[in-house]
Parts: sequence; structure tokens; C-alpha cells
Amino acid sequence: MRKKRQTKNRTNRPDFAAPAERRVATMDRPTVYLLPGLLCDKTVWSAQHAALSALAEVFVPDFRGFRSLRDMAAAVLAEAPEHFSVAGHSMGGRVALEIHRAAPERVNRIALLSTSCRPADAGEPARRKTFVDIARREGMAALASAWMRQLLHPDHLTDRDMVDAISRSIESYSLVELEGQIQALLERADDAENLRGIRCPALIACGREDAWGSAEEHRTMASLIPHATLAIIETCGHMAPMEQPDEVNRLLVEWMQNTGEDTK
Repeated sequence: MRKKRQTKNRTNRPDFAAPAERRVATMDRPTVYLLPGLLCDKTVWSAQHAALSALAEVFVPDFRGFRSLRDMAAAVLAEAPEHFSVAGHSMGGRVALEIHRAAPERVNRIALLSTSCRPADAGEPARRKTFVDIARREGMAALASAWMRQLLHPDHLTDRDMVDAISRSIESYSLVELEGQIQALLERADDAENLRGIRCPALIACGREDAWGSAEEHRTMASLIPHATLAIIETCGHMAPMEQPDEVNRLLVEWMQNTGEDTK
């Protein structure tokens, strides 16, 4: 009987599937992992999961309970098949870069959406603490409300379904899980050299009005990667997969169909 994997650094989260189970499931089709961001669940990737399922086996992991990007990356690597593609949104982009740092030979393609390559600056712990303080004093619903204007383009703040879906995701997390994910982000590395080492097909994308990762920063990231595709998405804030799902779907389908010939 197979022993259960250790659950160190996890709290109240579904177990990742065992590696052998994934390899059987993906034997005849490529695999892509869609990695969610801070306080996000699989909802953020719903449209892309549906679009990419025609091309690949698609998995969206849950990073509740982890307190380091390295551990998040290690969990994906432990269950993934030998070769796979990975797309990360926001914090998930930093996890994707950790995966590439640890095992570049296993990554067929990498997509980085609404993320960054910089380490935390001197003022970031204080900025992050303001959100933790709101959650501690008033709860996760208050945090969702306070955070929303920094997540969405102004045109999307009146989209009740989108706002409610993001709020439900944030509210599903505990204060301890919020603190753990923020700790992971504050300890992130400088990924400039990691980007320079990417040799597989790479997509860099963000919203034109992203308050958390500017278009200029994404241009810089794309310039560091040989043969990267850069996309700046119009009428879009930080939550590109939800705000402009059709455009993100188009970009990711093209990315999945990229054979990598231009990167050789």
C-alpha cells in the first residue's frame, strides 16, 4: 500500500495527487498546470481550464497552508509528470519561476501573468501588513472589499459576478493562510537570472492597468527571456484571467501550440 505523503506546511488543504496517478492520466496528452495567486482558488482559472482542456490535461493546485514559494513549487514537481507546461498568475507566476529554477529540463513551456521578477523592496512588508491588519481586525470579507479596487480595472468593479467570485475566494482563506502566503512572497528571490535561463516557449502578459505589476515591468521581464512573447491586455487590471478571459484563452492556446522551434 502506498504511504500518504507528508503534509508539512499545509493546513486544511486537499492533498496533491501522487506522481504515478498523474503520469497515468497524462500519458497520451500534454499536461499544463495553472497556478493561482495570493488568496486565489481555481475560480481564477475557470475560463482557461475549459479552453485548454481540449488540448491538454489541466490541473489547478491549491496552495493553502504553504509558507514558501519553494515548497509550493516542490509540491507541483512532486506530482507532475516528467515534462509539463506551467502558467502562473500573480503569486503563481513566482511559483512557476521557482519550478523553472529547480527543474528547467522538465518545463516544456512557461507563462507568467500579472507577476514580477523583483525581490521585495524595503517598503513592501509594511504595505502587506496593512492588509493583514484589516483581516485581523475586521475579517477576510473586509479585506476583500478593501482590496478590490487594486485588483480590477475600474470598468469591472460593477461586474457583480466577478467581484463576488473574487470575494468568495479571498473569504475562503484563514488569517493564518493569508500570513503564510504573504511570508512566502516577502521571501521571494530576484529572478532576473532565472528569466535569462528560460529556453522553452515563454509568454509574458499583464493588464494595461495592473496596479500590482506594471506593463513596463512585464516588458523588462520579456526582454530577459530569449524569444518570449509579450502581451499587454487592454481594459484589464490585475485579474487578467477573469477580466479578459477570451484574450487570455487565445494567448494560452497559442502558447500551448508553440512547438518551441524558434527557441532552439
